[in-house]
Amino acid sequence: MAGRIEARLTELKLELPQAAAPAANYVPTVRSGDLLFVAGQICQWQGERRFIGKLGREISLDHGQQAARLCALNILAQAKAALNGDLDRILRCVRLGAFVNCTDDYTQQPQVANGASDLMVELLGDAGRHVRAAVGVSALPGGVAVEIDAIFEVR
Repeated sequence: MAGRIEARLTELKLELPQAAAPAANYVPTVRSGDLLFVAGQICQWQGERRFIGKLGREISLDHGQQAARLCALNILAQAKAALNGDLDRILRCVRLGAFVNCTDDYTQQPQVANGASDLMVELLGDAGRHVRAAVGVSALPGGVAVEIDAIFEVR
């Protein structure tokens, strides 16, 4: 039987991608006590990079938010793998860190990151409210528009 978070994903007509293997010498998640740290996830679907380009140039705010939402789905896929398939072990989203590939004069990084933040609240309710950093960067792996990491409190 699917848990409440899986049921909410179904209700929202969302599915999680396969958890991606690390692209270098690191692990996708680390559990330390009641915290689960999820390494930065890019906007890709089943290994195919999406939303290639810079915000403020090739990528619109709307597409940037979609890219951030896709990063959040990848984060949840990693969390699910780390929690033996049980997303209901997530007690709360503690922090998101958003990296936005953008032009030097772009200033809407927080609005881009809302794509991921909004999804966490849609899925977890008040437990999805988190602290966050949203910063602009000059480049991301493979030229993607957004990368996001996360910290969850888990049981």
